[in-house]
Amino acid sequence: MELLPSHAFSTLFPVLQDNLDVYLGLQQFIVTTGTGRRLNITAENDCRRLHCALRDLSSLLQAVGRLAEYFIGDVFAARFNDALTVVERLVEVTCYGSQISLYDLETAVPSVLKPDLIDVHAQSLAALQAYSHWLAQFYSEVHRQNQTRFVTLITSAMDATAPLISAKVPEKLLLSACHLMVSIATTVRPVFLVTVPAVQNVFNLITDSSARRLPPEAQVLVCRALSNMLLLPWPNLPESEQQWHTRSTNHGNLLAALTRHYRQLRGSANLQQQQRRLGPEDMKAVLHQTLRILWDIVDSISGESTKARQVCYQSLQESVQVSLALFPVFIHQPDVTDEMLTFFLTLFQGLRVQMGVPFTEQIIQTFLNMFTREQLAESILQEGSAGCRVVEKFLKILQVVVQEPGQAFKPFLPSIISLCMEQVYPIVAERSSPDVKAELFELLYQVLHHNWRYFFKSSVLASVQRGVSEEPMENEAQFIATMQAFGQSFLQPDIHIFKQNLSYLEALNSKHKLYHKKLFRTTMLFHFINVLLQVLVHKSHDLLQDEIALAVYNMASVDFDSFYSAFLPEFLNSCQGVDANQRTVLGRNFKMERDLPSFTQSVHRLVNDLRYYRLCNGSLPPGTVKL
Repeated sequence: MELLPSHAFSTLFPVLQDNLDVYLGLQQFIVTTGTGRRLNITAENDCRRLHCALRDLSSLLQAVGRLAEYFIGDVFAARFNDALTVVERLVEVTCYGSQISLYDLETAVPSVLKPDLIDVHAQSLAALQAYSHWLAQFYSEVHRQNQTRFVTLITSAMDATAPLISAKVPEKLLLSACHLMVSIATTVRPVFLVTVPAVQNVFNLITDSSARRLPPEAQVLVCRALSNMLLLPWPNLPESEQQWHTRSTNHGNLLAALTRHYRQLRGSANLQQQQRRLGPEDMKAVLHQTLRILWDIVDSISGESTKARQVCYQSLQESVQVSLALFPVFIHQPDVTDEMLTFFLTLFQGLRVQMGVPFTEQIIQTFLNMFTREQLAESILQEGSAGCRVVEKFLKILQVVVQEPGQAFKPFLPSIISLCMEQVYPIVAERSSPDVKAELFELLYQVLHHNWRYFFKSSVLASVQRGVSEEPMENEAQFIATMQAFGQSFLQPDIHIFKQNLSYLEALNSKHKLYHKKLFRTTMLFHFINVLLQVLVHKSHDLLQDEIALAVYNMASVDFDSFYSAFLPEFLNSCQGVDANQRTVLGRNFKMERDLPSFTQSVHRLVNDLRYYRLCNGSLPPGTVKL
């Protein structure tokens, strides 16, 4: 297919047409009975042939969808007619399936034919979705010309999709319809999409609080599609024609309807009243569903234009404030706080500029106040639980904060480092907690990398002029504690944390000359080298031996003279399981080279010889005289 798309298309399409004729001809066999509509094909042989034809049609629709990428880009014009024929046929098939509701028919073999009919309908929607990039290119080509054909295609596709946005439709089919609507709203972005009557019906359904709710995944997808229709910039139009004022009003109304019950939870009196009215489980369902919809809407526009993000935050503002007010109330219910922090993390990643500094500070302070040591311990000690995920997301939010340039959030650095080193680290230090540990060390790395001058004030020029030895340092205790935490992680068995943290130290050295700093060089350097060599000797992290050897080289190269004259003899003297003569041989065999290949070779030889000597000595019977 990839090598000869034209040949694949000319082979596939006639076969697809033949199978479609069978499918489109089913309408004549539908009869209405007292109990509903029935597919009047009952002979066993006919049912078997229909089953095979429908399975073939599903596969062919998948194959035609796979061909979509070969009709766009440079070959769009050359293959336009073929692509238009396919898309028109797919639109026809999806409309046919939705109009006569084949998924709702009674059949002679319901366990076989009903899933087949649902699958064909779902595959036709998925195949049409695959052509959304072709439709986007078609739209950009015709935007200044006669758009009648394009408008007809989009309107018909929405006519096929909208009736399926219902809780009564099988979920497989419902989700295919939702994904198609999301693609047209996000990829194609027609100006007229919101005004299509079928789309208006979906808006009315979703904003009608009395209507039966869709399954959670479908509800999220439809809300994303409707939000994107109003938020995403229209292609091919200048800023002055984007109608932001009208769209902002409509988006505000949409979000107000979607969050109506959620916003009523604000205030302890309202909360208790709603809890009595709905019951605790239904109230939790409102929280979960609303927060999922909100974070998905934010996530889908986080990379879009500033104006789209402004409109989005304007509509969300009250819900964000409600979420912050509710957070302390639900702090002991990790399944709820997990959803809340997912929402806040998405906000910090996508809309922190729109939120503004004062409100962002208020959010951070609220979180720092709520996550006491007791609360963190309660969450982290349930490993793999929602509580652990809550702490991970909290640490991720702080990662976003400490990476922010400028001075706005610098006042929080002491509190953040204190939280890490005095509250989170003591809980996870001796436990596995791999996910929390990974996020904790990521946060510590980001604190160091993006706030280097919090510890080392001087500029590069001043360092050169004064000499490294005089470099002033601030917050020394916090820096030492952080480095000790990194060092301690190299003594743990978790290879993923080991690899992550080794790469962080190497990155800090590459960007900030960490190993050259006086404090590190004089009090920590040889401790780190010692730990890394011991790890190599014990073969506990053999998969990382190249990375470890490189890190040892980078540390030793800071002061090769001291490494060879002081560290190496001391290291060999501290080695257990070898005698004085063997130590001398080990020291003599370590060539005093300063290039990476030779040094690495010497390190590996030292490690292997040391292991060998220990093995030999350990296997000798007691009382053996060593020569």
